[in-house]
Amino acid sequence: MNAERGSQPTSAPTVDIVVPVYNEAHDLEPSLRHLRTYLDERFPYPARITIADNASTDTTWAIARRLERELAGVRAVHLDQKGRGRALRSAWLASDAAVLAYMDVDLSTGLDALLPLVAGLLSGHSQVAIGSRLAAGAHVTRGPKREIISRSYNLILRTALGAQFRDAQCGFKAIRADVAAELLPLVEDQAWFFDTELLILAQRAGLRILEVPVDWVDDPDSRVQLRSTATADLRGVWRLLRRRRSVRPAGFAPPEDGRRPGLAGQVRRFAVIGVISTIAYVGLYSLARAFEPAALANAAALITTTVGNTAANRRLTFGVRGRNDLLGDHLAGLAGLAVALTITTLSIGLLETTVDHPSRVAELLVLVGANALATICRFGLLRALIARAGRRDATPISLERTPS
Repeated sequence: MNAERGSQPTSAPTVDIVVPVYNEAHDLEPSLRHLRTYLDERFPYPARITIADNASTDTTWAIARRLERELAGVRAVHLDQKGRGRALRSAWLASDAAVLAYMDVDLSTGLDALLPLVAGLLSGHSQVAIGSRLAAGAHVTRGPKREIISRSYNLILRTALGAQFRDAQCGFKAIRADVAAELLPLVEDQAWFFDTELLILAQRAGLRILEVPVDWVDDPDSRVQLRSTATADLRGVWRLLRRRRSVRPAGFAPPEDGRRPGLAGQVRRFAVIGVISTIAYVGLYSLARAFEPAALANAAALITTTVGNTAANRRLTFGVRGRNDLLGDHLAGLAGLAVALTITTLSIGLLETTVDHPSRVAELLVLVGANALATICRFGLLRALIARAGRRDATPISLERTPS
């Protein structure tokens, strides 16, 4: 990867605002001039704008070079490969500012949120700050399709990765330069998932992430390809689920083991897996019940779903990977199965002794209720037995950097 930088000399600013662009010849000049005017007239800290052109094929780079010549406090960087994450990584790591920020070239986010975004970083209150369209006080104008996609994506992040922030993809973020130097080398994605991965790594490092409510207006001419971006994001979520390691940037207290979510996160993931397992159980029970008595159909459905349930909870709920104690963990799952089988079998027996010829619907209702009770018992059992492997297998990364 080659990066070409304009020649305009600039002194070190307090804040460096990177604007990543790809084929934005139409919007670049009016947006940059508006942003530069705002910074000069209303922003209290010395700020530079860095245009990060990632392999544009139109006149974007020529316009960026001209703006660099004409406007003080603007520089231009060109990369010969596409990727918003790649552009941000290159521009941020090359910056000499104390705080590194970025915003989209369409300026969809109201600029009055910029000061609260960076003030918390400069005061030491936070290490990372994000504009949030889902925080209380935000004002958002966009169509229902993008609203549903955004909320669904962030729900996936909270459920699957235990994200504690509410809006991963708003193009309006800032990070302290010393923290960026620690985290950026760990971020693998070079495109749109870059934001999410950076935030998840920051959370796993125990860093404080400040959410600033923003005013945001959807750009109908956005270059984001929703289908391909969504597919890439889901692949990124799966990769982070498999890579459950914590990071420890120098100068910060070690976080809790990033491989294991806390109790609330474990309960949430266990519940999601439990719902999926229950749906599978109902289907298998209904199929087996056509050929077997209720007790045998129940046992067959429970045994079949328990193996998958244990494997999913081992990896996703308790953060245990590898083959160490794999057999022991599945034996713990079988112990949970024994509890569930006992509770559900007793429930079926009680139903059949109190109701003559109970209907299939009544059987299912009783079994689902019994399984809910068994699930609570199984969670405590699996957490006590499998979580030990999660503590033993965890190998958090400790980053040490020589102070400058």
